[in-house]
Amino acid sequence: MSFKKKMLLLGGSHAEIPLIQAAQALGWYVITTGNNRDGLGHPYADKTVFANYSDKDAMLELARAEGVQAVCSGCNDFALLSTVYVCEKLGLPGHDSYTTSLEIHHKDKYRALASRLGIPTPRALVVRSADEFEVAIAQLTFPIIVKPVDLTGGKGIHRAANPEEAREACKDACSRTRQDHIVIEEFVQGTNHGFSAMLVKGKVAFAFSDNEQYFVNKYLVSGANSPSTSGSETLAKLRDYSERIARELHLVDGILHIQYIEKPDGTPVIIEICRRPPGDLYIKFVKYATSIDYPKFIVMAETGEDISGIADVPTQGYWLRHCIMAGPDIANGSTIRDVTFAPEIQGNIVEKFLWYKPGERIADRLTYKAGIVFFKFRSPEEMENKTARMTNLAHIVVE
Repeated sequence: MSFKKKMLLLGGSHAEIPLIQAAQALGWYVITTGNNRDGLGHPYADKTVFANYSDKDAMLELARAEGVQAVCSGCNDFALLSTVYVCEKLGLPGHDSYTTSLEIHHKDKYRALASRLGIPTPRALVVRSADEFEVAIAQLTFPIIVKPVDLTGGKGIHRAANPEEAREACKDACSRTRQDHIVIEEFVQGTNHGFSAMLVKGKVAFAFSDNEQYFVNKYLVSGANSPSTSGSETLAKLRDYSERIARELHLVDGILHIQYIEKPDGTPVIIEICRRPPGDLYIKFVKYATSIDYPKFIVMAETGEDISGIADVPTQGYWLRHCIMAGPDIANGSTIRDVTFAPEIQGNIVEKFLWYKPGERIADRLTYKAGIVFFKFRSPEEMENKTARMTNLAHIVVE
């Protein structure tokens, strides 16, 4: 069978499966790439070429060699930056410039942008040396958050209550970043949420919001439920902030995903922002909750197609996307026997996507995932109650 259109998709994990399937439904021949030969998404693709997608020049060479007509980002910031670089070099549609993308995806650059636009953001300082670090922690109010500027998924992020903890956090963040600097910012008290928008001509044409869940790992989202508890005024502010950013940077049509902390007074403080799909099947979560085919519209936008037909539909019902992770009672090195679901949660399960293998060991309990499950509830009270108990209701059993 011959295909008219070839796409290079930077990624091939479980997170990219909805993108692969959406692209194929739109008539694309999908080539995935990445270093992980065990990526669960690769078998869904039409072809896989294993390579380092964070190497933007290697991705440019691969795109040229394969003769692709489009390049799409997987659910990773390094994938996004390589994608926009390749598209800029080849003149392919659907993406911002490389320089613009750095403004959004590098934490220090985004903090400066937000300050310039009057968008609430944590008070933050860039640190390039040990001396600058000491000056920074003397200026900021503890507790503080220490972050690499270029990583996601909670990697290298630490909360520090005093200078001693901050120094240890700085060492770890510096050891992980690929840049020559990190960001230190004041901790913001409030509730954690996500806001995922689709921009069309600089306006928010669709928006979805959620409540983020953190269990053992306080810097890695392990679940999200919707509708959000944020009020209409808070969500209106996020639409306004999104459109300010879009106007300032002349953003192309497509996704703009935000993580924010809602302060007790309702002010949303943006802590992370990106122009690529969130991971862990979040885009499938949006599709379940709204019936909007979010993966399809993301692929359409990244391939330069018209997405103005997207409808601004709110969440229908009460939903949870939950990552099955190790509970506080499970230690590193434990051997998995099974994943069990309590009888009271069985009727709420809409889909289970489990990839654990009995007998495998948990190397890092803070990042290990056995799978992802989607739940639907009958009321906001049931959603809140069962979400809070989910690590007991959906439980990893070890030897």
